[in-house]
Amino acid sequence: MFLLFKSMKECTDFIFTLKAVDHKRAPLVLMREVLEILGNPQDKLRAIHLAGSNGKGSTVNALREMLQHAGYKVGAFTSPHLECVNERITINGTPISDAQFLHYMNKVSTIIETHYKGEFPSFFEVVTLIMFQYLADEEVDIALIETGLGGRLDATNVITPLISIITTISLEHTAFLGDTLAKVAFEKAGIIKESVPVVVGVKSEETLTVIQEIANEQHAPCFVLGKDFTVENIVQSANIQLFNYQKANVEMVDVPVKMAGPHQIDNASLAITAILVLRENGAIDISDESIRQALAIAQWAGRFEQLSGNIVLDGAHNSEGTAALIQTLKTVYPHQNYRFIYAALSDKDHANSIALMDSVATSIAFTQIELPNAMPADKLASLSTNTNKSSSVDWREMVQTVLHQRNDEDIIVITGSLYFIAEIRQWLQGEQR
Repeated sequence: MFLLFKSMKECTDFIFTLKAVDHKRAPLVLMREVLEILGNPQDKLRAIHLAGSNGKGSTVNALREMLQHAGYKVGAFTSPHLECVNERITINGTPISDAQFLHYMNKVSTIIETHYKGEFPSFFEVVTLIMFQYLADEEVDIALIETGLGGRLDATNVITPLISIITTISLEHTAFLGDTLAKVAFEKAGIIKESVPVVVGVKSEETLTVIQEIANEQHAPCFVLGKDFTVENIVQSANIQLFNYQKANVEMVDVPVKMAGPHQIDNASLAITAILVLRENGAIDISDESIRQALAIAQWAGRFEQLSGNIVLDGAHNSEGTAALIQTLKTVYPHQNYRFIYAALSDKDHANSIALMDSVATSIAFTQIELPNAMPADKLASLSTNTNKSSSVDWREMVQTVLHQRNDEDIIVITGSLYFIAEIRQWLQGEQR
């Protein structure tokens, strides 16, 4: 009897139990085999492939807005989701419907039951298989596809894209990707394909060397931020940023960016460069004005998201993200007190992130979310040297306490795992209704 799903709850309850560690197979073999049975839907997509430690979601969002503004039908595959798994797979910003998700999930389930004795792959692999089918059947003009973890062995790395983007590199998932920046860079650079251009936002020479060597081996034209294209004259106001962009003979002055923080200028410049390279190659037709107008409205939930009551939500899930968050806080709120609330998963570089927050925080409250791999609140607190720190396993109680104690000079900065941000976001929206 095949395992077929009739409701999204039944389906998600099942797929959320699927762990990569439970099914030891050679990487990508099952993905390729199942896709072959499905008729290789991934080969029907004109894709932009993105890898990187931070900035993938914001870069995808900038690309989507630009391409939509120019009239393209844009599919996107992002992670994690904030409220429901459907958010990971969208067309022009609209998530896949429950009915469509179940339809494609049941096709995958039938193949797994028939050919693999019901031994399902990981959650991410299953959702990737659903995504490829859906975006191919809907005949999107462009598919923006984020890697999940790494790049070289990632479930999405079965495509030959129009262009690849590597946003940033930092130490993360070291058990899987390696314990040095060079090793992580090698894994991320695994998305670079033969003769396919790659746009790179990485700044450290150690990581750049690895990426450029691989690009050279693959004969892939490589465009590096700060070398092949530049940003300068950045101005941050309350609601918008402006910057100048230049690539070869293309110059754009006072480009507006809605999202706050210097790192969002970098993300926007990666998106602009990818679009310009595709335009130069004849793959798309888009005007400079479409680029400008799109960036003026592009925003991404959970990334320096400012709520009423002086609350900032930011999924800074590693030390690089935390450094960018603090830089943005100092730019947007230079004279306020920062009261942090932090929860994270156990596979991150907590010590460095917490040290960065300690350097600017008036207070830090540590808590945890109800996930098996959540880092205990007391362990997080033990890493902090802040004289005004607290911890509690109950995040709702902790958030209520901090909000109750705040005054007009305080900015409440809720940060850490994006799963934590997702929980908080839903809860705050319910509280504010």
